[in-house]
Amino acid sequence: MKVLITGGAGFIFSRVAEFCLNAGYEVVIVDKLTYAGDLARINHIYDRIKFYKADVCNQKDVFDVFEREKPQIVIHSAAETHVDRSILDGKPFLESNVIGTYVLLEAARRYNTEKFINITTDEVYGELGGEGHFQETSPLRPNSPYAVSKTSADMLGRSYLRTYQLPVITVRPSNNYGMFQYPEKLIPVVFLKAYNNEKIPVYGKGENVREWLFVDDTARAMLKIIENGKIGEIYNVGSSEERRNIDVVRKILDIMGKSDELIEFVKDRPGHDFRYSLSCDKIKQELGWQAEVGFEEGLRRTIEWYFNNIDWLLNKIEQLRKYWELAYKQ
Repeated sequence: MKVLITGGAGFIFSRVAEFCLNAGYEVVIVDKLTYAGDLARINHIYDRIKFYKADVCNQKDVFDVFEREKPQIVIHSAAETHVDRSILDGKPFLESNVIGTYVLLEAARRYNTEKFINITTDEVYGELGGEGHFQETSPLRPNSPYAVSKTSADMLGRSYLRTYQLPVITVRPSNNYGMFQYPEKLIPVVFLKAYNNEKIPVYGKGENVREWLFVDDTARAMLKIIENGKIGEIYNVGSSEERRNIDVVRKILDIMGKSDELIEFVKDRPGHDFRYSLSCDKIKQELGWQAEVGFEEGLRRTIEWYFNNIDWLLNKIEQLRKYWELAYKQ
């Protein structure tokens, strides 16, 4: 059976591609290779997959790939994903995340895809206070341009399920971390800054809470959804491993043997959601999946990988400097 993965050279779904290969699926990857896409993530499996460099917003190119490959399963993950960048400029998020999803849904409809797995985010739900968890039935109340664009993609999938009977499944994961994550997200930013003994920017007082999910657990969840996910259903994918941002930063510094004095609190970003937390009872009960890697274990594995692959991180610095200046204002 053939699986087409959009965004398959990205951090999370390059790992999903490898898990799919190892499970016996044929894998086709479509990726535009923007700043966050990187063939280095799939070099070790490149001769076992088919790769197309294409923009998911380009309908002709996408339809050409579907005409050639005719995948039975589509995992649509290609997206602009960083909230901070969406605050600086929301247009690329609307283009990629909304128009791109529309194009993929149309291709899947034309070429009779058997299962369309639409990847969105826990941020579609908005924010929580200090208690409670989002259920799949919780109302959608997105607050950032990124979250709004992914909610639009989420609802587009729902509309194609209802209007055209397209076999859509929606997946809403929590914050992923792990090897090869582009250093605009918290954990690799902290590692890279600490490695270079530079000040580490922390928004506000660092009290915002996120639920941290190791990337291999996400890949295992995707296999369960490919194999047994029910058409029309929504699945939260989380870990119950909640941490305040400041605690994550301090843990990384502790593992690296660095001082807390590197921490520098900066102006909070606009509209910063306080807390996300997912109930994953549904995927556990229906598909038998739950996260296996605890946060401390996953964090240590991630940091070890960064140390062993430091050149990959250091090569990203020049393209990040200007962005860091814009994002982390005092």
